[in-house]
Amino acid sequence: MARLNLDRITSSPGKISSVFLNTPQYQCESLSKILDCQITIKLEMLNPVRSFKGRGTDLAVANLIAHNPNTVVVCASAGNLGQALAYSGRSFGIPTTVIASVSANPLKLKRIREFGAELHLVPGDFEAARVFARELSETKGFQLIEDSENIDTCEGAATIGLELLQGSDIDVVLVALGGGAMATGIGFVLKNLAPAVQLICVQPAGAPAMTLSWQAGKVIETETADTIADGVAGRCPIPAVLDDLLEVADDTVLVNETSIVRGMRLLYEHCGLVVEPSAALGIAALLENPERFKEARVATILCGGNVNHKDFQAWVQ
Repeated sequence: MARLNLDRITSSPGKISSVFLNTPQYQCESLSKILDCQITIKLEMLNPVRSFKGRGTDLAVANLIAHNPNTVVVCASAGNLGQALAYSGRSFGIPTTVIASVSANPLKLKRIREFGAELHLVPGDFEAARVFARELSETKGFQLIEDSENIDTCEGAATIGLELLQGSDIDVVLVALGGGAMATGIGFVLKNLAPAVQLICVQPAGAPAMTLSWQAGKVIETETADTIADGVAGRCPIPAVLDDLLEVADDTVLVNETSIVRGMRLLYEHCGLVVEPSAALGIAALLENPERFKEARVATILCGGNVNHKDFQAWVQ
């Protein structure tokens, strides 16, 4: 795979804040009994931005300012990337602009502002925000951090894979699939360092664009993305990222909203964890495919914890 590089990945932790690295991972015995497999969970929401995205934004900003200390960065975000880039920009002392949809998660928008980014809201969904961010980059000369297309976002996420392999014996890794940064990054590490371990990507059935594209071997866009898992609700896969995913993913599966909610509930009841819907996709896949994963050693990444209290209560409690 030409885009990702193992040497860059293994050297990346030196450019990423320690608050994002070496996140807890452990086998949850109670959840393992319920799911009839050995389930290891990796907690990527226990950091200032409550998601794995800070690994990639720290790496991206560090590499940018090494060449241009006066850079200004911009991104489109459904919420988590925007928080992470705002935090990284503040940490490295560079101005940050985030473009989001007016319908984006209010909690995530609030935290983007709190981290000091300039926030612009646009009509439409996340794809409309992506278009506006590109236009702003071209007209203002800002450096665009396009999630998944920017290789640093993938290689930053790949450090999760390095940590997984150091801490657990696993057969399968279940990864939430949105734009593809986490899936391609972790998948690249697995294929190079532990090729016997399967990477299975999980998407909501209501936002299946990347899964349909992987299955077809070409980009397939969807007209809508209808899911509570807003962190993975894209409609327009990036061709270069799909090419990466085709090389590293062993399978992609779709899950329904009921299973996502049940996964959130199980993580709360058996692990004491409050996660956003995207983080429960791996558990949802286990619930819908019990025979496939029976007695397997499975790891899943709990990729974010940015969920409104009222929503969480409505869905889970």
